[in-house]
Amino acid sequence: MARLDFKGVYVLNIRIKFQKYGVMKFIGHLDMMRYFQKAIRRAAIDIAYSEGYSPHQIMSFAAPLGVGVTSDGEYFDIEVHSSLCSQASIEAMNQVMVEGISILEYKRLPDTAKTAMSLVAAADYLIYVKPGYHLFGKTVSELKAKVEEFYQCQSQIMITKQTKKRQIEMDLKPLIYEMKVLNLKDLNGINVSNPELLAMGTENGIEEIPALFLKACTGSTDNVKPELILEAFCRFHNLPYDCLGFQIHRLEVYAKSKEVPVKGEKERSDYQRYLDKEKKRYQREGKTFPEFIALGMLGKDII
Repeated sequence: MARLDFKGVYVLNIRIKFQKYGVMKFIGHLDMMRYFQKAIRRAAIDIAYSEGYSPHQIMSFAAPLGVGVTSDGEYFDIEVHSSLCSQASIEAMNQVMVEGISILEYKRLPDTAKTAMSLVAAADYLIYVKPGYHLFGKTVSELKAKVEEFYQCQSQIMITKQTKKRQIEMDLKPLIYEMKVLNLKDLNGINVSNPELLAMGTENGIEEIPALFLKACTGSTDNVKPELILEAFCRFHNLPYDCLGFQIHRLEVYAKSKEVPVKGEKERSDYQRYLDKEKKRYQREGKTFPEFIALGMLGKDII
């Protein structure tokens, strides 16, 4: 059942997933917020507004994307008074989207759901060299050797990070959950829908396009940008770090599986029981329960 807002009107919590590519990667976060506010109105989504003298759409983004970064896994939450089914809502929004933005998911959340922003814990990234640059080396095996030396053979990865007030020494190693090498021509197990990446994978005459895969800590408390890891990697191997020569692509954004994504004592207890059942099911099937869950998995399609 939907919950009541401050006016006594029923509202639903909705989580939307979208991808960003092409020239839209140069649009900053604040402009993306303004863009979606207008697109929501054009798509006739029955979005809820805040109270006060200057009401605004109730909308919050999970993890702002840096300028120049493309993505297949961006999320934002909204509240609506009524809604069509998920498929119809996706189609309505995609009809008003510009090239470079596509809606992938539209899911209803529990009434007591926490915001995506408060749940973000990790993100997957794919980093590759743009055409015309040769910064990683030409082969996958060459890059694998470099990653093993940098990530697996070091107990610490110390860097100096510049904050607004001072410089701090920090260890990147605990903030990098996974680092490996992939071939863009053969992305086994990696779900990619970005048309630019798919086009690179079909290039003829090229057998290998080496790329870095990262699962890194992301969120409001501990956060590490992929650019920081990439710069440390290049410095370690005395490779040229040219930010214009690399393309960073975010694949997915995650919450911790042990993090209860709802508020309220009863709701938290219900979710914990569900989590315990899932862990037992994974054990019976001989599988390892995932440490992270994609933000979209916490919602359900509206039929």
